[in-house]
Amino acid sequence: MVTDNEHGRPSTTTDAGIAAPSDDHSLTIGPDGPIALHDVYLVEQMAQFNRERVPERQPHAKGGGAHGRFEVTGDVSAYTKAGLFQPGARTEMLARFSTVAGERGTPDTWRDPRGFALKFYTDEGNYDLVGNNTPVFFMRDPLKFQHFIRSQKRRADTNLRDHDMQWDFWTLSPETAHQVTWLMGDRGIPRSWRHMDGFSSHTYMWVNAAGDRFWIKYHFKTDQGNEFLTQDEADRIAGTDGDYHTRDLYEAIERGEHPTWTLKVQIMPFEEAADYRFNPFDLTKVWPHADYPLIEVGKMTLDRNPTDYHCEIEQAAFSPGNMVPGIGPSPDKMLLGRMFAYADAQRYRIGPNFAQLPINQPRNAAVHSYSKDGPMRYHPVTDPVYAPNSKGGPVADTARGETAGWHADGELTRAAARLHRDDDDFGQAGALVREVMDDAARDRLVSNIVGHLSDGVSAPVLDRAFQYWHDVDPGIGARVRAAFD
Repeated sequence: MVTDNEHGRPSTTTDAGIAAPSDDHSLTIGPDGPIALHDVYLVEQMAQFNRERVPERQPHAKGGGAHGRFEVTGDVSAYTKAGLFQPGARTEMLARFSTVAGERGTPDTWRDPRGFALKFYTDEGNYDLVGNNTPVFFMRDPLKFQHFIRSQKRRADTNLRDHDMQWDFWTLSPETAHQVTWLMGDRGIPRSWRHMDGFSSHTYMWVNAAGDRFWIKYHFKTDQGNEFLTQDEADRIAGTDGDYHTRDLYEAIERGEHPTWTLKVQIMPFEEAADYRFNPFDLTKVWPHADYPLIEVGKMTLDRNPTDYHCEIEQAAFSPGNMVPGIGPSPDKMLLGRMFAYADAQRYRIGPNFAQLPINQPRNAAVHSYSKDGPMRYHPVTDPVYAPNSKGGPVADTARGETAGWHADGELTRAAARLHRDDDDFGQAGALVREVMDDAARDRLVSNIVGHLSDGVSAPVLDRAFQYWHDVDPGIGARVRAAFD
């Protein structure tokens, strides 16, 4: 054990815990001579530095977060048997907020959706809920997701982000209209992470103790109130404090101003999905609250900052495939695609044993897995390492582990989901403009659209954008077109 030195401070060590010979000087042949290759401490420092960045996330690269707790305040036990949602339950958790399109160095206040990812350390295993600060998304089929992200990133030739590329994709993909309307409106730049809502966006299944099934959507409503930045405010802050949202969350928690969100859910009886007026599994649609009102579940509080951002936030790995008993997926195609993509991205980004990192490993549930070996594995493996076996290894608990499903049959096909009677790509976007926004919000929407379109969007794409906004709302479309006449 390395003891404190004469300075009264802990002694520096190598990563192996051996006392380091110097904090200042490399091992050389004489004071002015060449550096010796066998200076293992210098080599360790340089080699570690070369490798200390893991590949950044493709989307959601820039972000921050904090630790906290979730406490149940309502009673939804009639709808789910999941332990973390039972009356009186209290669960440790981690939250990460992020932008979507930017890299790690981009400003927090760019116009962009915000990620809202949560990890609950339950006694039934880790439950991950991956959402955004909007209740919808740009598309409904995961085959288009990669192309969408590339259209929001950088061009191959100039290495610059390009509004023409973005609008080219959006106007050729009419299902994006609802999300783009959210994005170009006030919610496109929240004042802080504390002042924005979070949504599952996806539809999930809840199953109660009797085996009854329900479709649900999560809404985390900020108790600080929804507040936003104007485009001018956001541009000014981007040039003076690119880490504005990261700083705001950290400093608020340090001051003892712990942000909270109230979780509410919409619940649809299982049988009603088949004939509901909108496809309830279409990620570009919302369920109107008049049809399925919000029901309170509990409160999320963030009260502890990370002490090592890399270990606790950058290496945090979320996957919507991590569902505990009482919670399951739905036929939402984007959700089903993400259940593979997120965990696969973490295996590439962090390594195949990412779940063994302290921030990702279950805290309140034992792990008995047949996963074996691979880079950075440090939990010992014991025989038997295969299943089935007669040597005392773990066996599957189908009663607890199996999630209820839904009936599906038909020929293998590549086709859009069946349309419900009120399904179209522009209807809900138009309702958002006409029924949710007031005149001042509509003015800001037009200003944001015009400003975005004025930045390098080519004539053919611009013409499609005029029609796009006319299809959302003729009045908005006319005002956008008039700005370019």
